This record gives sequence, structure tokens and C-alpha cells, in this order.
Amino acid sequence: MTRAAGTFEVKLAPQPLADAQADPLLGRLAIDKQFSGDLQGTSKGEMLSARTAIENSAGYVAIERVTGTLSGKKGSFVLQHSGTMTRGEQRLDITVVPDSGTGELAGLMGNMTIKVEGKKHYYELTYSIRP
Repeated sequence: MTRAAGTFEVKLAPQPLADAQADPLLGRLAIDKQFSGDLQGTSKGEMLSARTAIENSAGYVAIERVTGTLSGKKGSFVLQHSGTMTRGEQRLDITVVPDSGTGELAGLMGNMTIKVEGKKHYYELTYSIRP
């Protein structure tokens, strides 16, 4: 497995839900990211979220398509997110969708972790590319 690391900037923009009468604790957001470091590129995607009546408990799922250069290889791939927070305890799984890689990133497999310190976002992608 190879490790790629760097930073990213993210913009989240609220979007209307498909069901305008849905519970107000549900949300939908557009994702727009700019990656720097070993991954140079952008991503666009969508997030669905749910808050609860208990403070610091929530969940989200998201799909984003990343386009750019990963350690010198050009192409795109899709990331799938699943995150939960249980009374402040966080769990986040971000996986490269199997066979979503294109160009020189065809065959990409891996997982991403995200760390936020202050307002700075860091990523680490552990990956391999199968032939």
C-alpha cells in the first residue's frame, strides 16, 4: 500500500431535499473540495445528513468524484463516506469505490482518513493500484 497525504479546502452549500416536507433534522449539501499535496485536484459531490435531538449525535453519507493527479498519475475516482457521531465520539469511513478509477488511476483501491485541526483539513489516502 502507498500513502498519499496533504491538505484540502472544502465548501459545503445547503441544497433542497427531494422531499420538501422532510424532517428539519435532515439535510443535503453540495461538496466542493480543492486538494493539495500528494493529491492535486478537485472534487464535487453530495452529502446527506441527519442530526438528532441529542447534542453531538448525528450521521452522514456522501459521494464525491475526485479529479486530478495522485502521486503523478492522472485520472479520477469516487470516494464513498459514512460518518457517525455518538454523543461526540466520531467514526468515519471513507473508501474508494471499487473500479471507479479512470485514466492512470484505473484499478485504484484504498481508504482515506481526515483530520481537522482548527480550520485546517488534512487527508491521508492509503491506496494501491491493481493492474
